[in-house]
Amino acid sequence: MADLATRQHGVVSLRQLAGLGFGKRAIERRLRDGRLHPLHRDVYSVGHTRLTQRSFWWGAVLAYGEESLLSHRSAAALWGLARQRPGSVDVTAPKGRQGIARRERIWIHRGRLHPEDHAAHGGIPVTSVPRTLFDYAEVADFQRLTHAWEEADRLKRLRLGEVERVCERGCGRRALRPIRRLLAQASTATTVRSPLEERFQRFSRFYDLPPHSTNVEVLGSEVDVLWPAAKLIVELDSWEFHSHRAAFQRDRARDARLLVAGYHTMRVTHDRLDTEARLLASQIRALVGESP
Repeated sequence: MADLATRQHGVVSLRQLAGLGFGKRAIERRLRDGRLHPLHRDVYSVGHTRLTQRSFWWGAVLAYGEESLLSHRSAAALWGLARQRPGSVDVTAPKGRQGIARRERIWIHRGRLHPEDHAAHGGIPVTSVPRTLFDYAEVADFQRLTHAWEEADRLKRLRLGEVERVCERGCGRRALRPIRRLLAQASTATTVRSPLEERFQRFSRFYDLPPHSTNVEVLGSEVDVLWPAAKLIVELDSWEFHSHRAAFQRDRARDARLLVAGYHTMRVTHDRLDTEARLLASQIRALVGESP
């Protein structure tokens, strides 16, 4: 039980306990002794009640059994595409499970789940990134949806073909209109893959920067912009208010690894292009070794 709870951020389900050989009396005794604490019906925290956000996500998925997935706002937060906001946890359960009552602090969505919609992140069963974006389009305004879309692109998790397939399965859904709008915007760019990349290309042409490569691999990592001879990398941070610490730390760890190999990384946001474009162009020229 301890090993299972460790993998699931401190929570277990009644079904799982039964599978481990715990009978009704053994569970009741542990509840009395404070070794198990009720979280939802037939879902318990193990040992204590100081749970993390991932504990609540795990508990919500366990509350609705097999085939259920973390989804919508909660899935977007788990994937690092949006901020985690206070409120209920979103879970999608197959249509055939209407008999399960609504649980406290869980917003349950009923719908078909295609095999391609199933994924896991950090061990938690969750909708795939394409399905997450599609579902998120029904609970977020277009600005927040665009931020999530751009962040999925920045994290190299955006696959347009997979999003198209989700749209084909989502006939009649409200998400179709905003998602189709984003797909149309993406299809207009042939050499770039996000609005910020397209904007950086216009910036490069306006300031007549030296030729560079885009979306290339350096030491096992894909980078947004590269001047190979100067070993200068530009990473385009399309979502400027990083809310998820893991992505922030992962980016900085990669920057450090590339720096050891002699590569210098500059991070460019929409805000930098808005407020200091001329200075940025001058800095890039200096690092590339070309006089303004």
